[in-house]
Amino acid sequence: MAEITAALVKELREKTGAGMMDCKKALSETQGDLEGAVDWLRKKGLSAAAKKAGRVAAEGLVGVAASGGKGAVVEVNAETDFVARNETFQNFVKGMTTLALSAGDDLEKLKAAQFPGSGKSVADELTQLIATIGENMSLRRARVLGVNPGVVVTYMHNQLVPGLGKIGVLVALESSAPADKLAALGKQLAMHVAAANPQSVAVGDLDPKSIERERNILVEQARASGRPENIIEKMVEGRLRKFYEEVVMTEQVFVVDGETRVSKVIEKAAKEAGAPIKLSGFVRFALGEGIQREQSDFAAEVAAAVKG
Repeated sequence: MAEITAALVKELREKTGAGMMDCKKALSETQGDLEGAVDWLRKKGLSAAAKKAGRVAAEGLVGVAASGGKGAVVEVNAETDFVARNETFQNFVKGMTTLALSAGDDLEKLKAAQFPGSGKSVADELTQLIATIGENMSLRRARVLGVNPGVVVTYMHNQLVPGLGKIGVLVALESSAPADKLAALGKQLAMHVAAANPQSVAVGDLDPKSIERERNILVEQARASGRPENIIEKMVEGRLRKFYEEVVMTEQVFVVDGETRVSKVIEKAAKEAGAPIKLSGFVRFALGEGIQREQSDFAAEVAAAVKG
C-alpha cells in the first residue's frame, strides 16, 4: 500500500476538484492508488467540479452584512442566474458574508477558514456545492470596512432576498453622532453609490495614473482646437474639474435631490447631528462586472444538437 502523503492528496484534489477529506477517503479506500482514487471519486459523483472549472461564471449573488462599525460585502459567482434562486447557494453566500465580517477579506484566508456550521473549509464546501448544483462557481472577491466610532451601512440594489442581490454597497461613516442619524444618512449615501458608481471618496484618493491619463486625453483634445498653449491649459483644468465631478463621490451631485454636492449633504447632516461626520470609505460590488462573458448563439447550439 502506497503511503498517503499530503502531496498525493493535493495531486488528487487538483486532478478531480474534490474536497480534501473526500480525496483522503478515496486514497484510503484504494490503498493509495491515484487512478483508482479518481475512479472512486467519479463513482461517488465527487469529481464533477473538475469538469466545470473552465466554464465562465458571471452570474450568482452579491451579499452584504454589517454589525455596528463593521460591514462586509462578497461576490460569489455561478454560471446561470437560476442558481441565485437556489436556497442552498443563497445560504452559502450568506455564510460567506458573515464569515468575512469576522475573518476579514483576504480570499486565501477565507478559502482556508472553516465554513460556518459545516466542519469543512470554505474551499471544500464550495467544491461540494459545485458537485451538488452542477455549475462552476467561484468566491470572486470580498471587502470589509470598519470605523470606530461610527457605523457601516449596507444597501442592496435589485435585492432578491434580504442581504443578497446584484449590486451591494457599503458606506462607512466615522462619527460620534447618534447611530440612527448616521444610519439614515448612510443609507442615502449608499443609494447614491449604487446609482452614481463613484471611483473615490475625494480627489486626493484617485489613482494618479488615472488622472494623468485623463489629462493627456484632454490636452490632445484641446490642442485639436488650435488654441494657444495658455488657453489650452485653462481648458484642460476646467475639463478636469468636470471629470472630478463625474467620478469623485464628494464632488458628485447627490442623486437623491439632484442639485446638492455630496460634500455639502454630509456637512449639513453633521450640523444637524451636532458632531463631525467623515465619509471614510465606500465599496460597490456589481455582480459580474469585469468578467468576460461568453457570447453564445442559441439557435446555432440547437441546430448543432439536432445534427447530432
